[in-house]
Amino acid sequence: MGCRGFQYGHLIRNDQADMVGSHAAGSEVYNSLVDEAVARLLGSCQVMPVSASANEIPTGPQSCKICFVGVENKSAEELADFKDQIYQMIDSKINQTYTFEAGSRRMVDAALIETRLRPDALLVPGNMQLFTSVLQRQGQPIDYLLYATLTSGTTERNSSTQRNYLLTLELVDTRTGAYKKEQAEIRKGYHRSPLGRLANYSLWSKGR
Repeated sequence: MGCRGFQYGHLIRNDQADMVGSHAAGSEVYNSLVDEAVARLLGSCQVMPVSASANEIPTGPQSCKICFVGVENKSAEELADFKDQIYQMIDSKINQTYTFEAGSRRMVDAALIETRLRPDALLVPGNMQLFTSVLQRQGQPIDYLLYATLTSGTTERNSSTQRNYLLTLELVDTRTGAYKKEQAEIRKGYHRSPLGRLANYSLWSKGR
């Protein structure tokens, strides 16, 4: 008879660090990338909302409407269930600010289906006008399109690998086409031996 397999689980406290993946990036990479990239982008933007009509009188602080189109993965690794989680984290952080407001993802997906447009095709002026008009009709006026792209660069040395993860956020003004871009990067090493970290990242290994 074969041995019965067991698996155990435990809850992780908020003050405990995330597990570091041994073969690919995980929450220890993606959470930090999202935090830094969103903070840089929103912190560097000085924008004025135009989604309200000219006849409307502002009754309080006005927020800019952002249409978060989606997350594009161009890295060497599959995102699997992290793709939707990255989207939700970025979307939530946008809505936590007073100056920006992300539109409904369901409305965005419905507008893409109705217009039969891919996210990258929205940058064509005619397509952008069509897409924004559909959202306007649905009660979701937008000022900006937001694109998120994850890329990676890999360096190999003997039995060790370094992978640089880069999250790029691009905010496009739907009126002018002008864009603002911010990035966050994390470097991570992978080793087949416990001594790999020491051999590649200690002081004496520099320049080798």
